[in-house]
Amino acid sequence: MSIRLDHAVTHGTFTLDGETHDVDNNVWVLGDEKQCVVFDAPHDVETVEKLVGDRECVGILLTHAHDDHVRMAPELAMALEAPLLLNPADREVWQLTHGDLPWDDDVADGDMFSVGEADIEAIHTPGHSPGSTCYYVEALGALFSGDTLFQGGPGATGRSFSSRETIEESIRERLFVLPEDTVVHTGHGDDTTIGAEKENATGDWL
Repeated sequence: MSIRLDHAVTHGTFTLDGETHDVDNNVWVLGDEKQCVVFDAPHDVETVEKLVGDRECVGILLTHAHDDHVRMAPELAMALEAPLLLNPADREVWQLTHGDLPWDDDVADGDMFSVGEADIEAIHTPGHSPGSTCYYVEALGALFSGDTLFQGGPGATGRSFSSRETIEESIRERLFVLPEDTVVHTGHGDDTTIGAEKENATGDWL
């Protein structure tokens, strides 16, 4: 099976609740030699364009609407001539950055997308934000987790629109049922696996 995964890190800021912090974001591009999808649209369009190259981008799948993940979304969508897809439960979070500017299509739990020979399943995992969505690619043994699950545990829940109880439930019921060798490609920092994070959580919140 021909599946290509490209990765880069962008540098910028994250702002919420009146606080701004420097942050590095992972950008993931999945596809083959002709088509691809992009996960998230952080700080600079040029970096993502280089990953995509001359391929057709069939969609920009947003894991959630915090500004460090969607700040460049309208510009990236225009540059790649690709639709923006977001879970509408994150509407209020999106509006903090983009006001009433719409995205193109809604993402719902269980939605399936295909690019090349890869099928991508949307898994709604609220907690970090109401609409947070992970994307599972069974054929690749990979999960693109956004800010829901990191190496070391759940994403942050100390700000507006978030809930620690909810993110733990999402991870426990939606992600920890995946094969333990599933590689988790995160929104920030290093990869991990479902098995490693289950072990980390056991005796703590699991």
